[in-house]
Parts: sequence; structure tokens; C-alpha cells
Amino acid sequence: MANRIKRRLKASGVQVADEVCRIFYDMKVRKCSTPEEIKKRKKAVIFCLSADKKCIIVEEGKEILVGDVGVTITDPFKHFVGMLPEKDCRYALYDASFETKESRKEELMFFLWAPELAPLKSKMIYASSKDAIKKKFQGIKHECQANGPEDLNRACIAEKLGGSLIVAFEGCPV
Repeated sequence: MANRIKRRLKASGVQVADEVCRIFYDMKVRKCSTPEEIKKRKKAVIFCLSADKKCIIVEEGKEILVGDVGVTITDPFKHFVGMLPEKDCRYALYDASFETKESRKEELMFFLWAPELAPLKSKMIYASSKDAIKKKFQGIKHECQANGPEDLNRACIAEKLGGSLIVAFEGCPV
């Protein structure tokens, strides 16, 4: 029985849109060189399932650009958490800035947002499709499944990034 369940979860059949892969690559490589290019780089992006539930796509209007931070957005992580829906699941990439005692770092984090209030069917589809998107996101060091806002506080995120080694996250002490 366990093998049958495992097979069904693996084979959700959900595809990943090319745009999702391109955004991941652009965030990962950070090939921006001019100040204008840096401002257009994405700090955070939220992904959802298409209406027919067959493809993971970029959720329109759900992104934070590096150039918005400090201009129209004062706390990018708080803004990111506020963009997540209360009653449905999502995937997200977040370019986390944090400090250890020795250095300042930026690393991508992958999130599966599955809040308590989301419909069971949505939680099942997102959970079973997570492998499809993770296979496209090669090299992600940090992954976080959050089931509510309490899972997305700075202390929890710092723990995922490196535990007691982290002294600040997004410019705020932890």
C-alpha cells in the first residue's frame, strides 16, 4: 500500500512553466552588472498552479524587485509574507540576505506555503508537485515548508539558514 501511495504522489503530472525556470536561473546566477539591472533583479517571486492545475506558473503581480527595497518596500521579508494567500498554497523563491559573525551572505530559499486554512485538495496537489519544481531548481541550499505565519518569523528562517551562526536576517538582528 505504501508503494502505491508513493507512486501516486510522485506522478502528479504537473509541469513547470519555462518562465519559472528562467526566473530561478536569473535569481541564482545574479549576472546583473549595472545598477539598473540590479534594481530589476527579483528579490522574491511567488508561483502557483495554473487554473487547470497542470502547470506551475508565476503568479502575476506577486514579486519583489531589488530596486523596490528601501524605496516602496521597507521590510522585504514582511512584505513577502504578506503576499502569501491565507487560504491557499503556493511555492516561492526568496533571495535571503543574512549575516553570520564572519560575513554577509545572500542565498536563495525555496518555500512551500501550505496554510492550515487551505483546502485539503490544494495541499495534496502542491505537496505531490513539489518534486517537479525542486528538480528544476538545482542548487537550492535552503528549503522551508510553512503552514502558517508563525513558521515565517525571522527566528525560524534564521534557524533554517544556519541556526545560531546567524546574527541578522534582512538587516534585522535575530
